Order: sequence, then structure tokens, then C-alpha cells
Amino acid sequence: MSWDWDKLQEKRQRQSGGGGTPQRPDLGELNERVRQIREIKFPGGKLLVVVLVALWLASGVYIVEPDEMGVVQRFGEYNRMTDPGPHYRIPFPVEKVQTPKVSQVRRVEIGFRTGAQRVAFNSPQLRLVPEESLMLTGDENIIDVQFIVQYQIKDAKNYLFNISQPEKTVKDAAEAAMREVIGYNRIDAALTADKLDIQNDTKQLLQEILDRYMTGVNVVAVQLQDVHPPKQVIDAFKDVASAKEDKSRFINEAEAYRNDLIPKTRGEVASILNKAEAYKQTVIRGAKGESSRFLALLREYQKAKDITKKRMYLETMEQIMSSPNVEKLILSEKSMQNAVPYLPLNQIAPAQGRAGQTSQGGVQ
Repeated sequence: MSWDWDKLQEKRQRQSGGGGTPQRPDLGELNERVRQIREIKFPGGKLLVVVLVALWLASGVYIVEPDEMGVVQRFGEYNRMTDPGPHYRIPFPVEKVQTPKVSQVRRVEIGFRTGAQRVAFNSPQLRLVPEESLMLTGDENIIDVQFIVQYQIKDAKNYLFNISQPEKTVKDAAEAAMREVIGYNRIDAALTADKLDIQNDTKQLLQEILDRYMTGVNVVAVQLQDVHPPKQVIDAFKDVASAKEDKSRFINEAEAYRNDLIPKTRGEVASILNKAEAYKQTVIRGAKGESSRFLALLREYQKAKDITKKRMYLETMEQIMSSPNVEKLILSEKSMQNAVPYLPLNQIAPAQGRAGQTSQGGVQ
């Protein structure tokens, strides 16, 4: 049974008599209307309630993906962890679940921003953030350091409940760690050969800071993107770097010349020493041979003086006569008495010069 609210309003207005004092409604009539409302029945009401309850209970089913970890909260408080797969929780508002991706590698940029499109580092669309990248080295020089940090979730509970802004926390901790590492390194080390050590030291220090804060974050890598002096002094640093490169080049050339010259000199010294040793052994052996020959002749001479003397004379004359370099002039004894003695000085001097040159060449 139903009624018309418009008719009820018209009836009240008639009872009020226009602008007069409104009359109090009849209590019996009101009770009768309340009874009529209570007797109204909605068809299928129980079925609707059952369906709503079933849908509410079914909303407690949830699935955790393979790269996720389920974190269940009961009335907002941490309750339990669930592994990948289908699970059930008490539906809202009793329990709710969060499923952070624990295997995803997240990235934080310090000193620059590539934007949502992740443009290339040398792209003109790259936005620099100098208040993050300018740092002071151990030798009191300013350097511009731009780097990225890659991290994963290793403890979903700590990651969700111990820090309110995970990305900002990682960025601030990474910036502090890099400033500390740069602070005890010289500018030459940061610009040239020690970049790998700086990355490793920063990663280790950053992990210690995040573990101390119980953030539930695991640092995967710290990668330097660009390290250079400030733009205002970069030309001066380039000149210094060029001078250092020239210095290294000159040193390397001098080392190469030394390494080439020393072996050659040592080889020449060894050759001279070997020649001198050979000449020494030749002279010694020749002298020993001459002395042995002389002693042999002396023994023979002592045995037969006249015969040995004559033999030595004949051998000497034979050697002189058979030499092609000796000019020989044969005169009889009678002709010898009438001949004028002649000494060929013009021939003796050149012969002595050639003999001296020969002896000098032999000594060398």
C-alpha cells in the first residue's frame, strides 16, 4: 500500500486554514500511517541482501603477481606478508592489501632530469639541476657530478611503513653519500682514473645509510653519467688537462728514447769489450808462441851453436830475399868497393808512415 505525499501536504494546508494557527495533527491518524508504512513489503529484498553479502565476501580475493609481494593490513596495521599467487583477505574495511613490485629496478637521477620520456643524456631536452650536482672535492675544487642510482625493494614491510617518500629518501641519501665520497677524493681522481672506485664507494656508503634507516631498499648500482668542472672554469681545466697530457707524452717519448738508447749502448760496449778481449788473447797467445819458439831455438842453439847460427842466418836471409816488399840490389864485392853508399830517405819515410798506420789500426 502506498500514499500520495502531495495530497498529505494539501490536507495540512486546508487544516491550517490559510494564515491561521496551524492545528496539531491527529495522533491516531499518524499512528495509522506509520502502521501502513511498516506493512509495505519489497519483493526480493532478502535475495538482494544475500547477493550483496556474497559480493562483499568475494571482494576479499586478490592475486599477487610473480614480481610482487603482498602486504596485508588489518585496520591499517601491518598483519602479514603473502607470496605470489591467489590469496584471500577479510574484505574492506577490515583488511586491505598492497602489492609493491619487489623485482622492479627503480631509478633515481641526481644532478639532472631526463623527464618521463627518458631522453638521451646529451639531448638538448635534458634539464640540469646544479644545486644537486655541484660538489666540493678534497683539494677544495668545485666539480659537477651527475649520476643515477638504481635500486630494488628487498623488504616490502619496511619500504611501505618506515618511509613516507621512498624515492626522495633514496635521492637525498645518494646525494649525501656522493658528496662525502667526492669530499675525500682529489679533483684529478674524480675526472680521470678513479671513477670506478668512486662509484663503488658511494654504493657501499649509500647502502649503509639506507640500512641504518631501515628503508627496505637494496642498491643495485651507482653510475656516474658525467663528471666535469663548472662551466665557468671548464676552459682553464681543459688547458691544464692538455698540459698534463703533453707532460705525459714527453715523459713517454723520453722513456722510449732511453729504452732504445741504453740497449744499443750496452751492445756497443759489449762488442768493444769482446774485441778487446779477443785482441788481448791474440797478443798473449802470439807472445807465448814466440817465446816458446825462442826457447826451442835456444835449446837447439846450445846443443850445436855453429850449425844453429848458420841455420838461423840462412832462414833469415831466405825470408828477406823471398819477400816481395823488399827492394833487393845485388853487387859483387869488387863493385861494392867502387859504389857510393846511398840511403833512400824518400822511400823510407812513406814506408814508415804506412807501417805506423797499420800498427794503429791493429791496436784499435
